[in-house]
This record gives sequence, C-alpha cells and structure tokens, in this order.
Amino acid sequence: MSSVAEGSGALSSARAPALASRVLTWQQVSRLDGKQVLTVLRMFHPLWDAATDTDLLHADATRARGNFRTWAKITSHAYAALARSPGTAVGQALLSRACSRLGPTP
Repeated sequence: MSSVAEGSGALSSARAPALASRVLTWQQVSRLDGKQVLTVLRMFHPLWDAATDTDLLHADATRARGNFRTWAKITSHAYAALARSPGTAVGQALLSRACSRLGPTP
C-alpha cells in the first residue's frame, strides 16, 4: 500500500478506504535536504526571501526535518504572526514563534 505522508505517522490507504477510493494516484515525496529546503522555501513563498539561510536551516533541523507539509504550516503561522505585528522582522524570533504553534515535537 502507498502512503499519504512520510514517516511513522503515515496514513495508509488500507486504514482509510474512503480516501483510497477517491485517490487515483499516490505520490511518495521524500524529505528535502538542506540545500533543497533553502531553494524550495524561497520559491514557495516570498516571505522566506528575507530569512537567513542559518535561520531556515535551524528551523528545519529542529522542527520541520525536511518535511514540506510542516514548512507549509510554519509559513502559515509566520504569515499570520506578521499580519498581527507588521513590523516584525523575518528571522529567528518569527520562526520560533511560528514553530511553537506546531505543537510538541515527536
């Protein structure tokens, strides 16, 4: 069976027959390495253009671990934080605030 997500928390189509019946093709997406994280994030959202490589790689190493879905969540939380506090710099403090909204790290 193919999986919807990578890792031990993967949802298999065997455990979700209703989902499996609606999915034509399953795609396995491998984790991003450090260089890919920097490239993909900056293509994904202009918010990350202002962040340093060091800050992004630290957030990836400690929270996202190359998982693009997690980065999408971090981006959403960071963007919301910037909307609440427009003068906030895109850096380690913003990333820490956004990552703290993800919940506990497994």
